[in-house]
Amino acid sequence: MRVLVVEDDPDLLAGLTQALREEGYAVDHTSEGDEALAQALAWPYDAIVLDIMLPNLSGLEILRELRRKQSTPVLFLTALDSIDDRVSGLDLGADDYLVKPFDLAELLARLRAVIRRGHEVADPIIRFGDLAINTSARLVTKGDAPIELTAREYALVELLAMKRGRLVTRTFIYDHLFDENHDSMSNLVDVYISRIRSKLGKEFVKTRRGEGYFVGN
Repeated sequence: MRVLVVEDDPDLLAGLTQALREEGYAVDHTSEGDEALAQALAWPYDAIVLDIMLPNLSGLEILRELRRKQSTPVLFLTALDSIDDRVSGLDLGADDYLVKPFDLAELLARLRAVIRRGHEVADPIIRFGDLAINTSARLVTKGDAPIELTAREYALVELLAMKRGRLVTRTFIYDHLFDENHDSMSNLVDVYISRIRSKLGKEFVKTRRGEGYFVGN
């Protein structure tokens, strides 16, 4: 999944970006409010982690403008912790609100939850027969046996599973699995699809030639 992190504290921005990438997310980042709005409108992010107090444009202003055009899930991350501040953010359309200082595990859990809601997935465990994709634990099992996947392989499995029964184009996969700095090979999606089939079974991912991929019915 692809996430935009907007934070004006350089140390926190670097730490969050690294932590999210280690979790398998594709991450774009900025510390400037106007740049954040431009990026949020330019790319189909699965979620945005958004500080409120930013240079140029505040997080509230960014969210107000963003909600006029799209419904990308937004998790506010801020030092403003009064009830009025929380109510203002949520009333503008924020999906969740986390106050600094925070625990990284809680941020990751809240981020997973807003991403699921953004993809209209209610249950954190997505099942295909005896195959289970646990989006909370970021674990795939077949029967009782865990299947070893790289972070990028898991991200692709999760993306396809959340779009169950719907065609997913190669462009959609690139846009949601790689950040703006990734210099991707033209056949990279094919490589990952092949790896997933070798681990989960050839029939898990179906190809519609010239159009894309889908899983389930």
